[in-house]
Amino acid sequence: MSNQLDQLKKMTTVVVDSGDIESIALHQPVDATTNPSLIFKAIQKPQYRSLIDQAIDWARGLSDNSALVQNAAMKLAVLMGIEILKQIPGRVSTEVDARLSFDGQATMDKARKIIELYNQSGFEPSRILIKIASTWEGIQAARQLEKEGINCNLTLLFSFEQAQACAEAGVFLISPFVGRILDWSKKQNPTVDYAYDKDPGVQSVTQIYTLYKSCGFKTIVMGASFRNIGEIQSLAGCDRLTISPALLDELAQQQDELPRKLNPDIKKAQRPGAMSEKAFRWGMNENAMATEKLAEGIRNFTADQIKLEALIGQYI
Repeated sequence: MSNQLDQLKKMTTVVVDSGDIESIALHQPVDATTNPSLIFKAIQKPQYRSLIDQAIDWARGLSDNSALVQNAAMKLAVLMGIEILKQIPGRVSTEVDARLSFDGQATMDKARKIIELYNQSGFEPSRILIKIASTWEGIQAARQLEKEGINCNLTLLFSFEQAQACAEAGVFLISPFVGRILDWSKKQNPTVDYAYDKDPGVQSVTQIYTLYKSCGFKTIVMGASFRNIGEIQSLAGCDRLTISPALLDELAQQQDELPRKLNPDIKKAQRPGAMSEKAFRWGMNENAMATEKLAEGIRNFTADQIKLEALIGQYI
């Protein structure tokens, strides 16, 4: 019998959650996802120094010297994405600056710039996903970008309201987080058994997957942010799963049969009423976990973006 990673690949598109090109080349996924935290970690390795130099040289050639570091950071993210695209057949997700999470127009402007940079390097939009936080403003920005042919990956997704709004906006893909929901739940109730199907993060993704398949939403569900392989095993069959290299290695060592847990052949159901901005904001207000983890995620990505820019600044 093949190992569980190989079994998983037969029912789910496996995506590597890493900014390290060597790890991605080793695991040979279809797609890959990045974020400021992963890029900051990766570029501290000596082999990526040349990419920093290229990004700085490019930024210096622009007329807007006041945003030199920010432009260099954007270019660096694209250069990392290009190196990743050379290793995979599918798409790479490149994230919009988290500081723009509540500014729809700025999010769209940044997304278009990112796509333009990829185009200038010979990579078409069909190989790129623009990663945006699942705020109301981010979702509406994604709605417009999708109309322009720019596919989006809506991240930091923790609630049913976020998932429904993304589907109705025609978003290409969502990344509902599993491990961060578990983290929050354990903090609230440390004595509860959250193993496998009892994991609230697993339950959340299962609920979203069921909504999408039963209602005919085309948006792809890609579970993310895993704490252990038990969560991955419990979501086998999900459209896509983005997994860290460490957990991919662990799955590859498991030789037991991996049963399918999610199946798209679900009884059809009527779609719920349209998600208005008022309903979205009220639903998020009533969901302490989703509100807290979304805000925390934006803060953490922002902090790592600032660290990344500070590191680039050292070379300028």
